[in-house]
Amino acid sequence: MKARKGKNVYIIGAGLAGLGIASELAEKPTLGKVQALLDDDPAKIGGSFAGIPIIGPVAAALKGLTVQPQDRVIIAVPSASQAVLQTLHQLVKATGFASVHIVPAVAQIIEGDVHLAQTRSIDPLDILGRPPAAIGLKDSMDWLRGKRVLISGAGGSIGSELARQMLEADVERLYLLGHGENSIYQIDRELRRLQADGVGSLCAIVPLIGDLKDRAWLHFVMPRLRVDAVFHAAAYKHVPLMEANPVAVVENNVFGTRNLLDASLASRVSRFILISTDKAVQPLCSYGASKYLSERLVLASQSRAKAQDPDSRYCFVRFGNVLGSRGSILPLFSQQIEAGGPLTVTHPDTSRFFMTIPEACSLVLKAGSLADQAPAFLLDMGQPVLIRELAEQLIRFYGLEPHKDIAIQYIGLRPGERLHESLSSPDESLSAGSDRRIQLLHCPPAGFSLDEVLVQLTPVCFHQPDRPEAYRNRRLLRQILRRYIPSLEENHDESEY
Repeated sequence: MKARKGKNVYIIGAGLAGLGIASELAEKPTLGKVQALLDDDPAKIGGSFAGIPIIGPVAAALKGLTVQPQDRVIIAVPSASQAVLQTLHQLVKATGFASVHIVPAVAQIIEGDVHLAQTRSIDPLDILGRPPAAIGLKDSMDWLRGKRVLISGAGGSIGSELARQMLEADVERLYLLGHGENSIYQIDRELRRLQADGVGSLCAIVPLIGDLKDRAWLHFVMPRLRVDAVFHAAAYKHVPLMEANPVAVVENNVFGTRNLLDASLASRVSRFILISTDKAVQPLCSYGASKYLSERLVLASQSRAKAQDPDSRYCFVRFGNVLGSRGSILPLFSQQIEAGGPLTVTHPDTSRFFMTIPEACSLVLKAGSLADQAPAFLLDMGQPVLIRELAEQLIRFYGLEPHKDIAIQYIGLRPGERLHESLSSPDESLSAGSDRRIQLLHCPPAGFSLDEVLVQLTPVCFHQPDRPEAYRNRRLLRQILRRYIPSLEENHDESEY
């Protein structure tokens, strides 16, 4: 939490989390002075902790506060439900607090301790969507203890959250691989700050700047890293943007995945987990087609991995949208609200499956521990959410009224977009695993030669002297993909280059 000298801090929750934060602030007075702890427990109200009064009930106590512009409140109730957080958020905003911070949810706390460095500003993700599942992260990550782990796309939304959670898994070394130096710099700096403040193990953090399309570099660096497990989160993901750049998405997502898989196999990496998407199901868009082929590459690599080491496990984890990821709908809606609207929704009936980034990453880590059960997993996404309802909820989060203060405008489906997504295709089957939130996904053979597809795509993505006309040819790319993936949307107006 960033605070200035002399700033008053109020902590809601006089349990272990609240008392821990209060103790830490007492040792760091430049971050602010705790004026009071607020709680609803009659046994605590009227007492004190280290000279700090405990007042309550919370709603009444908040009404009695006189708040200064720079005062802050921390909601230190890790077990709070979304409904409770929503109520508390409304109460503290009505009191006049401009800044509201929260501690991690109980499912994201490994050893039971909460540190000041882990507090963050409350945002719509904390009170929108379905309640996140409680996940025993300590048990889920036992298999990573003492391992060397590489996260590709470590600066992205999923990759960076995997890194945060893995910080507490007692891994020996954590490699943060990314193409963009700024995003890798940010997550590297954040993890080191967390470690300095007592969060997580003192594993070695190693930032790596590299490109998955650079096959030679991957084969050079992987054996030197001596990686035990790879979490492959790197991918181009933005559907409309990738429809405008289809060659780039195939080059990065398909050939980049193949390069990382081949380098991992050559270096005898024992576990490989690909992050996949529901858009790989009967894919309509170029991004979905690239992830479908990536899934197939992982399935093919699993048999190769087991042939060289029976204990090796290569798998993919498929799930739907994550709330708040970069380029996703929630940050866009927030920007549109701050600009005064309107919020742009494709269609009144458009729906998507959603979960929070921390929940998705926790389940990915859990799936990694279950990789001996299957090579493919599907996360329980609950029921799909109407995008227009999400837009209305977000408008209310900002204290405004939908259709009155902020308009909602329907703009129509864009290229590559569906009205509704599916989590699995009709020819796939599901079975229960040892965790009810993670289903085992059974995929039939593709019905085509994966090597043949890659051979045909190669001159489109990489310049071949004998096929100069094929290089970056978007029309040819779509023709090749539709030959093997007929669900891919036709585009009769596709330009050649």
